[in-house]
Amino acid sequence: MVGKIVCFILLIPIYAILLWSFFDTRESILWGRRWMYKEEPELSDGYILYTKVVIGIFTVIVTIMALDFFF
Repeated sequence: MVGKIVCFILLIPIYAILLWSFFDTRESILWGRRWMYKEEPELSDGYILYTKVVIGIFTVIVTIMALDFFF
């Protein structure tokens, strides 16, 4: 029982990061890398779409694994 509670508490920041990355994709891609560029880099629409698809798939996988663990 305690393991499930700890797992649930640890999943909260993971979901927060996934949601932030999905809704603010451009900012999440450049997070921690802005110092490498003198100007704001232009990210292609294809790369942003690819990142959103990967984040969506990863969110579904994490949700399925969490539900399997809890139930």
